[in-house]
Amino acid sequence: MVTKLGQPSMRDSHVSPLICRTLNVMKLQGFVPARNHSRISISRFGERPSWFRPFTIVKVAEHNSGSSLVEYETLAQKKRELYQAVEGINRGIFGIPSAKNSEIQSLVKQLESQNPTPDPTLELDKLAGCWRLVYSTISILGSKRTKLGLRDFISLDDFFQTIDISKSKAVNVIKFSARGLSLLSGQLSIEASFKIASKTRVDINFENSTITPDQLMNVFRKNYDLLLGIFNPEGWLEITYVDDTMRIGRDDKDNIFVLERFEDNDNS
Repeated sequence: MVTKLGQPSMRDSHVSPLICRTLNVMKLQGFVPARNHSRISISRFGERPSWFRPFTIVKVAEHNSGSSLVEYETLAQKKRELYQAVEGINRGIFGIPSAKNSEIQSLVKQLESQNPTPDPTLELDKLAGCWRLVYSTISILGSKRTKLGLRDFISLDDFFQTIDISKSKAVNVIKFSARGLSLLSGQLSIEASFKIASKTRVDINFENSTITPDQLMNVFRKNYDLLLGIFNPEGWLEITYVDDTMRIGRDDKDNIFVLERFEDNDNS
C-alpha cells in the first residue's frame, strides 16, 4: 500500500499566528507566489527564490499612536513630579527654600515646553470653569505677613479662580479662616474682566472686590490696600500651558501661577 503524503494546510498546522499574518501581508503585496506557481527549489546553501525580495512592513498608524502615548505618559509623569514638588509648601505664598523653588520652576518650564495647547485663547473652552491654585511665586513675607495677621491669627486657605468665557469675566476667591473664631472665616473676592491680546495672552482689568463677612473686613480694613495689592490680577497674563486638568500662566509682574481644575464649583 502506498501512503499518499500531503502537505498540511496552514490552517491545520501549528504555525505561529504571527507567521500567518506576515505571510498574508506578503501575499497582498505580491511577495509570495500564487498557489499555481511552479515549485521553486532552494539549494542547501540558502539561495533565495527569484520571487523573493527584502521587505519592511511599516505600521504608520500604530507608530503615530505610540508616539502620542509616549508624549502623554511623559506629560503625566512631569505633572506628577510637579504635584509632589509643591506638596506641603502652602502654594509657596510664605516662601520656600531656593532649591525647592528651582526644582519647581524647572518642572514648570519642562511642561511649558510641551504645551498641548499652543494657542490657548483660540480654545477658550479649555480655560472655562473653576481652577484651584497649587503654586505661585506671589509671596507674603516679613512685615506684610505680620500686618495682615497671616503669621499667627489668620490662615490663608484655598485660592480659586472661576472663568466665565461667555462674559469675559474672571473671579478670584481667596479664602481665610481665623483660629478658633469661625465667625471670622470668610473670603476676599476679586472680579476682573479680560480681553484677548494674542494667541497666548489676555489683558486683565480689575472691576471690584469684596470681603465677606463684615467681621473679616473689620480685621483687614486697616491694611485692605495692602491685601488687594497682593492679589489684584490687573495687567496681562501669558497662558503658557493648558490641558484638561492643569493650567500654568505668567503675568507682567514676573509671577508664575500653577492651577488645577476643580470640579466642585460650590466654593463661594
